[in-house]
Amino acid sequence: MGNTSSTAKAMSEKQTSVQYTSIIRSATFQELLRRKKAFIVPYSIFFFLFYFTLPIMTSYFQVLNKPAFGAITWAWVFAFCQFIMTWGLCIIYSRKSRQFDELVEKIKQETGGKSA
Repeated sequence: MGNTSSTAKAMSEKQTSVQYTSIIRSATFQELLRRKKAFIVPYSIFFFLFYFTLPIMTSYFQVLNKPAFGAITWAWVFAFCQFIMTWGLCIIYSRKSRQFDELVEKIKQETGGKSA
């Protein structure tokens, strides 16, 4: 009896592997990867550049130490803008992720809805 269950398990793993391989090779999955990469890479680069500009500028330059509005320096303005930038990127990603989800649903339909 133990042999039968191990055989069934091996067959199930083989079917999952074959299904996963077919999903990876599908044009829709490749399109999903291409779109996600085209979105995530530039936005990530922008985020890291914007984020690390503040500590670098305040450590090595005096530009952000000048007053912007009364006693508030440009460093505080820049820091506040980082919060706005973070919220903005979250909103943009939430909207863009709906398109990614549509492609995932299409992949599920193409594979018979059996993908996890």
